[in-house]
Amino acid sequence: MRVFVCVLLVLVSLKAEDFITKMEYAKMLYSNPRGIGCISCHGAKGEGSIIAKYKHKGKQKELIAPAINELSKDKFFKALQESDSVMPKYFLTNSEIEALYFYVTSEVNR
Repeated sequence: MRVFVCVLLVLVSLKAEDFITKMEYAKMLYSNPRGIGCISCHGAKGEGSIIAKYKHKGKQKELIAPAINELSKDKFFKALQESDSVMPKYFLTNSEIEALYFYVTSEVNR
C-alpha cells in the first residue's frame, strides 16, 4: 500500500503546474539575479536611469544605464555575455537571459 501511495504522489506531482509562473521567475531574476538586481541600474521597467553623477577634469559627467526594454533579442543577449562591458558579470545561463528578455519586453511590464 505504501508503495502505491508513493507512486501515486510522484505521478500527481509530475502533473502539477509549475511552482511559479514564467513572469514571476523573470521578475525575481530582474530584481536580484546574483546579489544586485538589474532594477538597481536599469529601472523598474528597463527604461534606464542615471547611476551616478561625478566630475571628471572639471566637467560634470553622468554614468547612465541605458534602456533595455526595447533592445533586440540579439543585442540583449550580447550585452549580457560581453566581457568588456561596464555591467557586472552575473554568469547567467541562456535560459535566465531568455527569462530576463521576456520580462523587460513584456507588455505587462510596460
